[in-house]
Amino acid sequence: MADDALDKLRDKIDAIDEQLLELFNQRASCAVEVAEVKREFSDGADDSIDFFRPDREAQVIQRIKSLNQGPLSNDEVGRLIREVMSACLALEQPLRIAYLGPEGTFTQSAALKHFGHSVSTIPMSSIPDVFSSVESGHADYGLVPVENSTEGVISHTLDMFIDSGLKVCGEVEIRVHHHLASKSQDVASIKHIYSHQQSFAQCRRWLDQNMPGIERIPVSSNAEAARLASIEDDAAAICGLPAVEIFELKICFENIEDLSDNTTRFVIIGQQDVGPSGNDKTSLLISTRNIPGALLGLLQPLADHGISMNKIESRPSQGGKWAYVFFVDIDGHQQDPDVVKALNELKHQAALFKILGSYPKASL
Repeated sequence: MADDALDKLRDKIDAIDEQLLELFNQRASCAVEVAEVKREFSDGADDSIDFFRPDREAQVIQRIKSLNQGPLSNDEVGRLIREVMSACLALEQPLRIAYLGPEGTFTQSAALKHFGHSVSTIPMSSIPDVFSSVESGHADYGLVPVENSTEGVISHTLDMFIDSGLKVCGEVEIRVHHHLASKSQDVASIKHIYSHQQSFAQCRRWLDQNMPGIERIPVSSNAEAARLASIEDDAAAICGLPAVEIFELKICFENIEDLSDNTTRFVIIGQQDVGPSGNDKTSLLISTRNIPGALLGLLQPLADHGISMNKIESRPSQGGKWAYVFFVDIDGHQQDPDVVKALNELKHQAALFKILGSYPKASL
């Protein structure tokens, strides 16, 4: 009886899989037609056509999740539809995504999470190189880390926005799990540990308690740490699972980050403005005039128009000693009526005012 019941269920699954395959290909055919329509009504080359629409993709994911009745979670449904859209978009125009490399970094994981696995990821050696790659057209979009919930902002990324003309087109957050890994899994043989300085900071308490006296050697990335550990018998690396797998290491200890909710936020940079999705965030770069109460005066229009500010960071200005610029994130899109009013008032009070971009909030 059990075998008969299983056979019936398996037959049912096979039939559903056939339906899914047909529907996937129907969706892909529609995507190809969309590309043809865009080309027909465009005067320029493919490089000038916005095949990827972050606002549209965010709306699709939000809609599908709102219709979900389980048993799959909303996050799982979101990930599935993201991969379907990624595969369909690759039929229109494969995206090239520059990221802070090398292969196996958390930044690459974030790129694949946001764009799906049907894109071409291009590792770059530095954050300025990611910006340059997008500015030159070598990549369609770039992805760079901007802040970590444990260690704060990534100052190199913020500083790049001061002079760059690129837009913030999106954001993605990933939970960062660090593993201690080595060639042999023999903890007693470990004489030194490689990792990025940020990862050492995020695992400081665990290392002090469990690996006291072991030399810690900072390197350019966790992927580089994994590479070095893969060729040394007495070394270990703090890295993520992708680097563990790429360099065929063995995990000695899992999830050694000090805070269980350790999360890194990344931003997507590109050439285009992004339309409203219905659940957006806007990033600003502003500086104050050198008068008493100037910063309060800049922020007052946001309060007056009911605009929620969810982040403000200061960075030294290149314009003079003890002068600062402020990076501000607010809720809403720059086209929203209340946001328009608030930004118009803010712009007239600021010494420097720059909208870095409006974009869908991270949803997965």
